[in-house]
Amino acid sequence: MSTNIFLVTPPFTQLNTPYPATAYLKGFLNTKNIPSSQCDLGIEVLLEIFSKKGLTNLFSNCPAASDEGWAFLTENAKRMLQLKSVYIDTIDSVISFLQETNNTLAHLFAKRGYLPEASRFSQIEDLQWAFGQMGIYDQAKHMATLYLEDISDLIKECVDPHFGFSRYAEKLGRSANSFDELYHQLSGEYSYIDRIMIDLLEKKMAVEQFSCVAVSVPFPGNLYAGFRIAQYIKQHYPTIKTILGGGFPNTELRSLKDIRVFEFFDHITLDDGEAPIENLIALFEGKTDASQLKRTYLSDNGKLVYINNQNCKDYAQPLTGTPDYTGLPLNSYLQVIEVVNPMHSLWNNGRWNKLTMAHGCYWGKCTFCDITLDYIKNYEPNSAALICDRMEEMISATSETGFHFVDEAAPPSLMKALAIEIINRKMVVTWWTNIRFEKSFTRDLCLLLRARGCIGVSGGLEVASDRLLKLINKGITVAQVAEVNKNFTESGIMVHAYLMYGYPTQTIQETIDSLEMVRQMFRLGILQSAFWHLFTMTAHSPVGLDPEKFGVRKAKEVDISFADNDVEHFDQTGIDHEAFSFGLKKSLFNYMHGIGLEDPVQKWFDVKMPKTTIDPNYIANILEVAGERPYRPDSKLLFTGQLPILEIVEKSKKGNHWKMASLEFQTKQAAFQIKVGEKEGVWLMDLLQQIHSGKVMTIQEVKKDYESSGLEDFELFWDNKPVNQLYKAGLLIV
Repeated sequence: MSTNIFLVTPPFTQLNTPYPATAYLKGFLNTKNIPSSQCDLGIEVLLEIFSKKGLTNLFSNCPAASDEGWAFLTENAKRMLQLKSVYIDTIDSVISFLQETNNTLAHLFAKRGYLPEASRFSQIEDLQWAFGQMGIYDQAKHMATLYLEDISDLIKECVDPHFGFSRYAEKLGRSANSFDELYHQLSGEYSYIDRIMIDLLEKKMAVEQFSCVAVSVPFPGNLYAGFRIAQYIKQHYPTIKTILGGGFPNTELRSLKDIRVFEFFDHITLDDGEAPIENLIALFEGKTDASQLKRTYLSDNGKLVYINNQNCKDYAQPLTGTPDYTGLPLNSYLQVIEVVNPMHSLWNNGRWNKLTMAHGCYWGKCTFCDITLDYIKNYEPNSAALICDRMEEMISATSETGFHFVDEAAPPSLMKALAIEIINRKMVVTWWTNIRFEKSFTRDLCLLLRARGCIGVSGGLEVASDRLLKLINKGITVAQVAEVNKNFTESGIMVHAYLMYGYPTQTIQETIDSLEMVRQMFRLGILQSAFWHLFTMTAHSPVGLDPEKFGVRKAKEVDISFADNDVEHFDQTGIDHEAFSFGLKKSLFNYMHGIGLEDPVQKWFDVKMPKTTIDPNYIANILEVAGERPYRPDSKLLFTGQLPILEIVEKSKKGNHWKMASLEFQTKQAAFQIKVGEKEGVWLMDLLQQIHSGKVMTIQEVKKDYESSGLEDFELFWDNKPVNQLYKAGLLIV
């Protein structure tokens, strides 16, 4: 029996682009000539709801003014219900605009007065100053997004409290140590969203004969819908096999004990899905037995069994195939702007192709991170050539040239190699990724990355305190982060920092001092975007595995039969870190828009906070003394600009005559000249011509060539002002 696999992402993840898990798996299955189809039920359900027909149905399910339930509605819901005809008449235009098929509507939406407004628009008064920094098109997207969020509030109040654009019934999956609550919910009637989802699923099942349905559940907000899908398959297509995989089971179901899960799924796989799904297919086709399965849970005669054939190895990254988005409605996703935040705009606005530079994390030491799990600890980089091969293949398939590299932390050396490969292939692409704030990100490397399409990076500054960064084993210092951020920012690459508060043993003083470090970085313009999150102790991190070593203790021992990840704990300092949440987030919101940057940081808190102990010029002083790191002898020269025009000019002064070389460079923005000695200028022109034509030379080889040309004192010439300016023209040492 041949296998035809249906790969499904349940509602809901992102509005603007598909979650990549099914595309990754489909790409691998292509290499094995295994037929597969895929769908993102999240976007399909949303488009069904947010349409003229969908809203008509929605309003018919809400209480009318004559109904008994009307009195229990909020004033906001009543207002929207009274405006229902306006919403029904405008919804299709909003969706087409956010799908970027009707851009001329921007002028209509941005000016207000056309779209109906409910409670979400009340924040506009607070954001009015921000709109001056936004173009008309982005402003209109923001208005259209608020309009959709108003409708989502109505859905939650009137028909389905579990609804959310990027999650559904999330509380049923978050910290669900027991399966009981989720199981009880699944035993009940279909919700409003369930009915829409199952109707769409049934139409797909009726068209094609599938032998297997593989459901990818990346987050807690996909879990309930994933189980509903499997439940429907079991009830109506009992011969079809069901598989659960994805980020949620990889992190949360490693201690699974509840056999009831297998009323819905035949198999649950962990970690990288390629080898597990290939072995399951072989099992379904009768080519092997269950003993050969890889990292797979199943039920055997009513008993839960975990099988991991150690002789079966995972596929090396070059063998996993190119992600394949065939079958996903790429032109139907919505480009939204939820908040006026540059990194959130990247995340939520744009149809990004997803790729991975390197599997796992090359650092793999942070104590708060799940470094014991395969997706972190098994580090394996791809080659730059393979990455570019996959980029070109995906551009051809999707017509999209934007890429989000979803690495845990992209290695600087590989990013450099990728940029050089992009140069060699003359590719025009845009990309962004996650990094560590490594000292390897020099000015020249950042300029190279920017010149070849990198527009943004995000990295973990975590707690901006050297004591705590050392305790976290982050491998960076605040000074290092400041220098690297300056290099990225001055090259034109946006920097987003992930920030943490409430790490074990963190004091109130360290919290306020950490905020002061962040304030100074925003004030100096070396940080453009950031987000605070409260420390969460996870079961698979060093802190979770040995909490007492880090000054915390588990709140209580819990009988875990289902999900095991987030661990409730007490910090032995006794500090209520959550009390600082509002102040930290409020300050950050204002800093990102240039507000309050001169104010003392304690002003943002409702509770009494100490003054900072950090010198107000701490970061500025670091940047003032920081210089470019000395080049290594094996550092390579690149010339990414246009060759200059060389002119030999004669100079004279007080009867003395000599010749100088003038090199005029044309950059994309302006022209500039440098003047050096005649012989040095001729040599420099020859060097630029060689490396511009593709010759690879190290700084050591350049010095040797300089000296063999009869010239003297290379260091004095190379480190002098004229040559030091050449990075502006594209001469980079990386």
